[in-house]
Amino acid sequence: MVWGDRMAESPFKKDIERVQKEYSEKMTLGAVAVIPGSSVVNKTGSWRVFMPEFNKDKCVRCFLCYIYCPEPAIYLDEENYPVFDYDYCKGCGICANECPTKAIVMVRETK
Repeated sequence: MVWGDRMAESPFKKDIERVQKEYSEKMTLGAVAVIPGSSVVNKTGSWRVFMPEFNKDKCVRCFLCYIYCPEPAIYLDEENYPVFDYDYCKGCGICANECPTKAIVMVRETK
């Protein structure tokens, strides 16, 4: 069962079991990459509210933004500076938070 031991505590146990039984073959789990590497196929940048703005002059090329980015949204150019792929950037701000020199700031996206 999806809920494990917590199922016994739930006042909705019967409802949950009924839905699981009825729909288990029709539904897949949410937030699960069923096929390895499928995040490259799923471009998620279109629903972003904030986007990273990069200042190359402040960058010390520590690669923390590249290391901590949870998506395939940052790659390094031939000089090892980060390049942002806005097709995949969700605007989470982890890169800006980890940047020790504040070379990355989050700005509201305008479309």
